[in-house]
Amino acid sequence: MTMLRFAVLLAFGACVQAQTPVEKAWTILTAAAHEKSYEKRGKAIHSLGLITENDRARTIAEAALSDEREEVRATAAEVLGVMRAKQSIPKLKAAVLDKETSVVFAATNALFAMGDPDAYQVYYAVLTGEKKSGDALVESQLKMLKDPKALTKIGFEAGIGFVPFGGVSLKVLKMATADDVSPVRAAAAAKLVGDPDPKTAQALANSTSDSKWLVRAAAIGALARRHDSSALKVITPLLGDDNDVVRFNAAAAVIQLSSPVQGAAKPQTKK
Repeated sequence: MTMLRFAVLLAFGACVQAQTPVEKAWTILTAAAHEKSYEKRGKAIHSLGLITENDRARTIAEAALSDEREEVRATAAEVLGVMRAKQSIPKLKAAVLDKETSVVFAATNALFAMGDPDAYQVYYAVLTGEKKSGDALVESQLKMLKDPKALTKIGFEAGIGFVPFGGVSLKVLKMATADDVSPVRAAAAAKLVGDPDPKTAQALANSTSDSKWLVRAAAIGALARRHDSSALKVITPLLGDDNDVVRFNAAAAVIQLSSPVQGAAKPQTKK
């Protein structure tokens, strides 16, 4: 080794050693976010979710929304939601148009976490198989959301983040439903609780007669939490449903919505 090269390496080592812990930490994360391995990139982006109110972390996560791998893009969208990075909302709305289902749902969940009403458009499409007029979904996405294989690909807990009947594992739930799509549609129904659009109220009411018991049960739960006593007309007949969970949910909803206080309040409708 030449003396010059030795001197350069020595200087570089001294420079690295001179870094503060914070500087070293940023060096590690920044380098990892550009790793050749998509798994390492994803892990680095995921770790950024531990950092709040930090423009540098947000910028790195936003850049990952354009990663060549869907796993990394989906992780980036998820992390921006965890960060509650409202400055990233325009980029997340663009990510909703991604060609991969996992990214669409991760971006949608991030928007939902930050209270952006555009998230309801995707959940509505998942529940009904149709899109609202004037929404951002394109026909190719709608076709994707009707595809059971595509919905399964989402990854139930990662894509929707909702277990309908607390404590029930995904494995048990799949065994109970014998399909992968019902849990996703049921979760979408639950996410629509806060959507004030009358179209959504009607979609939930229609879903109480769905052929899948899990969707019926979730729709009942969503209607009960919307505190709209007008939903009693579709829920009350389900007190005789063949499925225990649907019947029990209907009973609880009837009690809830028949209360003078609880049944009086409704989600504010759009003008």
